[in-house]
Amino acid sequence: MGGGRGEKPVDADETLHLRVDALRADETMQLRVAPPPKPSAPDGGRAERRRSARSSGRTTALSGGRERVAAAVGRAFAPLAPYARRAAPYARRLKPVYPRPGRTGWRRWIPSWRQWAGATLASFGLLGAFLVTAYAMTDIPNNLNSYATQQDNVYFWSDGTPMARTGWVQRQAMPLEDIPEDVRWAVLAAENESFYSDPGISAKGITRAVFRTLGQGDTEGGSTITQQYVKNVYLTQNQTISRKFTEAMIALKLDNKMSKDQILEGYLNTSWFGRGTYGIQRAAQAYYGKDVDKLNASEAAMLAALLKGAGLYDPTLSKANHARAVERWSWTLDRMVEIGKLSQRERATYKKFPEPLKSNPLYDTGEQSDYLVELASQYAKKAGHLTDKQFDLGGYQIYTTFDRKRERALTDAVARARKEAREDNPEAAKNGHYGAASVAADGRILAVYGGPDHRKQGYNESNATTVPAGTAFTPFVYAAGLEHGVRKTRSGPATPVTPQSVYDGDDGVPVTTPEGPYWDRSGKKVAAHNDGGKSYGRITLHEAMARSVNTPFMQLGMDTGLDMVRRTAVDSGLLASSIGPRVPALSMGNSTPSAIRMASGYATFAAGGTHTEPYSVRRITRNGAPIALTTPHPRRAVGGKVAEEVTAALTDSFRTAHPEAAAGRTRVAGKAGTTDKDTAAWYVGTADSVSTAIVVYRIDLSKSLEPLPLEGLAGTAHSVPYDLWSAATGLG
Repeated sequence: MGGGRGEKPVDADETLHLRVDALRADETMQLRVAPPPKPSAPDGGRAERRRSARSSGRTTALSGGRERVAAAVGRAFAPLAPYARRAAPYARRLKPVYPRPGRTGWRRWIPSWRQWAGATLASFGLLGAFLVTAYAMTDIPNNLNSYATQQDNVYFWSDGTPMARTGWVQRQAMPLEDIPEDVRWAVLAAENESFYSDPGISAKGITRAVFRTLGQGDTEGGSTITQQYVKNVYLTQNQTISRKFTEAMIALKLDNKMSKDQILEGYLNTSWFGRGTYGIQRAAQAYYGKDVDKLNASEAAMLAALLKGAGLYDPTLSKANHARAVERWSWTLDRMVEIGKLSQRERATYKKFPEPLKSNPLYDTGEQSDYLVELASQYAKKAGHLTDKQFDLGGYQIYTTFDRKRERALTDAVARARKEAREDNPEAAKNGHYGAASVAADGRILAVYGGPDHRKQGYNESNATTVPAGTAFTPFVYAAGLEHGVRKTRSGPATPVTPQSVYDGDDGVPVTTPEGPYWDRSGKKVAAHNDGGKSYGRITLHEAMARSVNTPFMQLGMDTGLDMVRRTAVDSGLLASSIGPRVPALSMGNSTPSAIRMASGYATFAAGGTHTEPYSVRRITRNGAPIALTTPHPRRAVGGKVAEEVTAALTDSFRTAHPEAAAGRTRVAGKAGTTDKDTAAWYVGTADSVSTAIVVYRIDLSKSLEPLPLEGLAGTAHSVPYDLWSAATGLG
């Protein structure tokens, strides 16, 4: 066989031919001889053997692992084997075979009834699995739409009557128990009479909405109240199939999580009713001028019609709207009868359509009340520790300190003064301003005049710190001298000051310090002046205050110490930021307090020397729940005897200047105030423990806040401020 002597050796890849006798003569058996193994590299033999061993081990391990897994699966499914053998024939019969055997032509391609049934069952199974999965994966959002929960804020006068409403939307949430049964069932009859029995969604309505969307490109109603509530507070108003599907999933979950009453309450408080209003409470006020608890079934049925779309059913917008609203109103009342929520007898009484108001009475006027709202909202946020975001979301009821009668009297008086100024002095009146405020001895702001119209002039004239107080500031200098005494030497002890202490009342008296005359930066002696340049000679401090003699108080301020004067003014109620430079003119009123702060400072004297920071809000609630307020407390500013003397001197000042008005009146005190360059005219005083400050000045707001000369705007001898003061206090 190859290898014999004298024969060629056989190569490794050659074929060896054997002749077998038993086979036919022409047949040959062929054997393939495997090639010999290649010799290993001299330096890698051992490494190669290691790799081979590892590879072999891995292969063996994988093979063993597969066998073990197969054995485990076999053991697990072994009990099911008999059932599988029995089901196999049926499975083979259900297996679709296309084209169908035994059929000819087009019939080969028509599925059998078994195949149709299998496909249908599989479709329902897949749909069910999809819905179950979608339901499980859909969560109720933690955050409600801020716009859907936003409400307006309501402001009340001190007597509890409504004053104004503010906010981007008009909405006030109402507890369900405060919404009458007739109102609830009017809405349910019109929108979802099966609300209390349905699962939160309407399959029929969803199907109709889907087909309408697919067919015409828009969506339609058919939603339950639960779905509408979900759309209002959790989702957007986008008209899409995906939004509709998400709405249904959330509605199902919400129906299982919340009670029906909770859902209905939320729906009634978040739905849009037109006229800028959200919620049934604001709708009742906007269309009928009453709260929701005063509505009857007929009015409720009209409001329920608006839920279909206020643009189509507000009867005041057009004749077509009116016709639609009447038809919907009548249908809703009939539905209430059908479902047993309205008797036939009561239905018979509602024959006439309840015509709503022609316009929304809730809109603010933008006039004087807006200045009050501005002050109250600023104070409410500060005292209630509310952020702008919290306050803007609304729902707050702000009970202010503003007195309706005092506000009306003050506003009317200033309106008359403005009118007279436009007639008598039109050029000066163009830039005229009238700041005014009344503050009670306990700190309550009772009335302010902020300007002619907040929409045209947001600048609040009662709260502006732009013009000097002038000689109306001298009572604080007097109080400082009485409280702290005076020092004639730098290091000497303070000498007490009394109302009978005598000072020089002449005009042009040089102001002195312990070291001598006071020199200004230009090298001139500083002198004090009286109104009109009049001299009074030696005069007591009490008489100087009663007769409005200025020069003694400029010197008294230097003797007491300007730091003490400043401290007394601030303790009495003036803002530290409004106090002027510490120069002799401080005593003559170079400070620029607002009318509110001047009234508050004089109120401190009327309160026996105790000061309470002025405040404009006495109570806040949010949807009926009280909000904690940081309220101001009275604190001692000056001694009781000092306050009593200042009040007595101001009382004599009022009697001296206005003897006729003072006749028969007690507890009335006041003083006029003038400025060096005639840029402001004041009258500040108290009557019956209420302090009122009036200031008249001129500023061209289009250019700057620099005060301009009055040019007669304050009247003869500055009579206008006193006339306004007397009208505001009831003395005029």
